[in-house]
Amino acid sequence: FLSFQWEKHPYYNLTVKVLRARNIKGTDVLSKADCYVELKLPTASPRVSRTQVVDNSENPEWNETFQYRIHSAVKNILELTLYDKDVLVSDELTSIVFDVGGMKPGQPLLRTFRLNSEANEELDVEFYLEKCSDAPTEVLTNGVLVVHPCLTLQGTVNKEENTKEKQQGCCEVKVSVPGAYQKQLSIPWTPDNENDYGTSFVFHVDKETCPELQVELEQTISVLQNGIDADIEKHTTVLGLGTVPVNSLPIGEKVDRIVSLGEGKSLDMSLKSEESTWDLDIRLGFDLCKEEREFLDKRKKVVSEALRKTLHLKESPPEDEVPIVAVLGSGGGMRALTSFYGSLAGLQQLGLLDAAIYLCGISGSTWCLSTLYQDPDWSQKDLEDAIRRAQGTVSSSKAGAFSPERLKYYFQELNAMEISGRRVSFTDLWGLIVEYFLQQKEDPSKLSDQQEAVKWAQNPYPIYAAVNVRPNMSSDDFAEWCEFTPYEVGFRKYGAFVRTEDFDSEFFMGRLVQKHPEPRICFLQGMGLGVAQSVCSAKVWLKCCSWHFVYVLHPSVTSADDCRKFHFRDPARLKTRLVIPGGPLLQIFQDFFKSRVTCGETFNFMKGLYLHKDYVNIKKFVTWR
Repeated sequence: FLSFQWEKHPYYNLTVKVLRARNIKGTDVLSKADCYVELKLPTASPRVSRTQVVDNSENPEWNETFQYRIHSAVKNILELTLYDKDVLVSDELTSIVFDVGGMKPGQPLLRTFRLNSEANEELDVEFYLEKCSDAPTEVLTNGVLVVHPCLTLQGTVNKEENTKEKQQGCCEVKVSVPGAYQKQLSIPWTPDNENDYGTSFVFHVDKETCPELQVELEQTISVLQNGIDADIEKHTTVLGLGTVPVNSLPIGEKVDRIVSLGEGKSLDMSLKSEESTWDLDIRLGFDLCKEEREFLDKRKKVVSEALRKTLHLKESPPEDEVPIVAVLGSGGGMRALTSFYGSLAGLQQLGLLDAAIYLCGISGSTWCLSTLYQDPDWSQKDLEDAIRRAQGTVSSSKAGAFSPERLKYYFQELNAMEISGRRVSFTDLWGLIVEYFLQQKEDPSKLSDQQEAVKWAQNPYPIYAAVNVRPNMSSDDFAEWCEFTPYEVGFRKYGAFVRTEDFDSEFFMGRLVQKHPEPRICFLQGMGLGVAQSVCSAKVWLKCCSWHFVYVLHPSVTSADDCRKFHFRDPARLKTRLVIPGGPLLQIFQDFFKSRVTCGETFNFMKGLYLHKDYVNIKKFVTWR
């Protein structure tokens, strides 16, 4: 089995020089394009760089240079986006993704990207890669994902004894670290107010991106004493700006730092930088977790005995000859629920239910599984009783789900989730409705409670499946399976898992930064149907309506690669892609089908992790999973 390992890789300095573009047609029919280029390399810097705007030109020329320090352990993908600047919103004309890993150090590379072959639109960019003087560093990886060192920056704003200047209005100190997990924090600041001092802040950030603490002092003054709109009465002025390089702070030591804000202003701050340990709160690896391996050892004995009885064998098969049998249930709401009950009952009558090691389901099948596994010994009992209860549930009136008392309960539950910091979506409401459909009462159980149902391998191991999608992307372009079990939740595709008890908590760079309570099983039931259906809803709906013209508006993604010309032979190198945005009608459909209306939304526990430079060579990584 492939597990995590340590690897040491060097740094490189990357120079990107945006030269010029030719024959660019803008979106304004009355004038020529006002072009600029935006550069994103998130593996090296959280900042988005951009060139100056060249007004009213079909052949803009910039000759602007941008510098990056990249770590060679990760897949470094540079995104170049050409915009036509507008007064309100700039129009994206073309986006290019370029794999930096295919370059050779010390050899300048001039690339001419063909943006539109019919109109002869082109973009010239020059690249130069050279070795960096910084010493190579170690990273933790499972071959697909890479973990960098994580810095935790803690700080407070101290009182300055010599502050005598009286500030008018309200002042705030805004602190932020671009690329950090935490967003900008605002701290009230009045020199003569003791309560405004001592407010602490914490940021978790990637050490490799050369993070900076940004400090901003703002003053808000009421312009008018009377008025209808309170916002109109306020005027905000930036009094000063300052930065502190986080890597300049000594690790593990608390230091007092005077941060200069310019124009004679400064702030006294206490700062402490600590490097997190390598004891990750997520599991990296493609093998089974310890608990599931223990389950398999126990379950094979049960399966062996079941096969002996069912097949009338003289003796039980040895454990190394026991087949791994999984029973899969399809989606389809209540129809899937009832059919899965019937299938399991049939297996039980044949004596084959104990021969199954895994039970897997999506959508309505997960409703069946989650109900059965509330009983730790359900498979050892006659399923006719469970089926009769399910029949009563399915055939009962659903009007009670929308009674005033029930609606009040929905509001209270969703409001409590919002207050606790969880992201609330329509699928959470749908989960509460499903809870009534299946239980007619509040169900306090959680997925981790089902550990009791597999502790002694008395039942098959349940796997609940859902599909992970991204906003504004078609499911044909991106959809990947996520599995939920009593012990773990994760992506087999990436070899990344978290404990079920920690699902829906906040993670960054493999570390748990904000613990949230494990969601009740009803919210997973709502997610199972909403997510699974959202993947195919748009495709099925369009086919039923015969609206094939919508596919014409799909974003055009083509290969703009000419690696043979530059002798790139690295099989792990990704082809250069040219992306032309789709039409507005398609965006409306995607915004709906990928919105929070039809998809559940939860915290990404892989946030802050990177893809390994050779991840495509790992056999365990399969793109369609």
